[in-house]
Amino acid sequence: MPKVSISIVHHQGLEMLRNCLQSICAQTRDLDFEIIVVDNVSTDGAVQMVTTEFPNVRLIRNSERHGFGHNQNIGIKNSLGEYIFIYNDDTLMHDNALATLCNFLDNHPKVGLVGPRLLNSDGSLQMSCYRFPSPLRCINENLLLTAAFPDSTIFGDYRNWKHDTAREVDFVIGAAMLVRKEVIDEVGMFDELFFMYAEETDWQMRIKKAGWQIMLCPEAQITHLGGQSSEGVKDQQFCEFQNSSAKLIKKHYGELGAAVQRIAMVVGSILRIALWSLIAIVMPNKREAAEKQKQNWKRLLKWWLGLGPHQGLAPNRSPSSA
Repeated sequence: MPKVSISIVHHQGLEMLRNCLQSICAQTRDLDFEIIVVDNVSTDGAVQMVTTEFPNVRLIRNSERHGFGHNQNIGIKNSLGEYIFIYNDDTLMHDNALATLCNFLDNHPKVGLVGPRLLNSDGSLQMSCYRFPSPLRCINENLLLTAAFPDSTIFGDYRNWKHDTAREVDFVIGAAMLVRKEVIDEVGMFDELFFMYAEETDWQMRIKKAGWQIMLCPEAQITHLGGQSSEGVKDQQFCEFQNSSAKLIKKHYGELGAAVQRIAMVVGSILRIALWSLIAIVMPNKREAAEKQKQNWKRLLKWWLGLGPHQGLAPNRSPSSA
């Protein structure tokens, strides 16, 4: 039985997947692992590439397109490892990062899930740890209290932390996270209510509630490239992110929490539109940037007022489903 199962979901981007698989093989030493690729109805030739160039990879082909959580659940169900590594295909592994994460879990029995230090393509830090969303946190962030007091235990978040020390966090993003199989057996897999975005947040909220710790291991480093999308897809991604954010708060805090979230988002959007309008007037050299920010916040305001487009990435979504 392998020590760790690596579960990767692929939709499009053959070279990206090839580079991801090559980096795993080149940068993973002294570790018994298996790789599972769930092909989400790709049309880029990835199926043939994986079959030909990576014959030891287990390839599972979907007959129809599913969301991130659904696909990762397929990978989890087919995993044999003691640990399961939820992994994006737009990543590059560095210096035995996976073995470092496995050793971290071996040495910290109370930790149920651990994430690596993520880097951008230029080597700079990529923020990968966040506080759990809540109605109160929505208020704090939208009233700019989090920005004003980023290091506060009440209002703050992780923005001033360089992710350079091992630390317990609320949650890590789903691009790369190693979890114990026993944790999944206890709390369940991803909630397929979420097509994309917030599924890893919901999962880690359940893991924390079950008494497990979630930590960052900075010695393990992985480059997360991030997908390049067309403007049309970006519009759908924006809507999907808002849909998932609303679903998450409603699931964990009910109708009242959802109402507080909506009010906070509306008030916060109006506040920022007013601030950027003021900046455009008093600082002419920043007028272009301020106008762009105003348009972004107007778009967000329309969404939370129910006036903007709501079609996300999930097939056949109606606006009422948010």
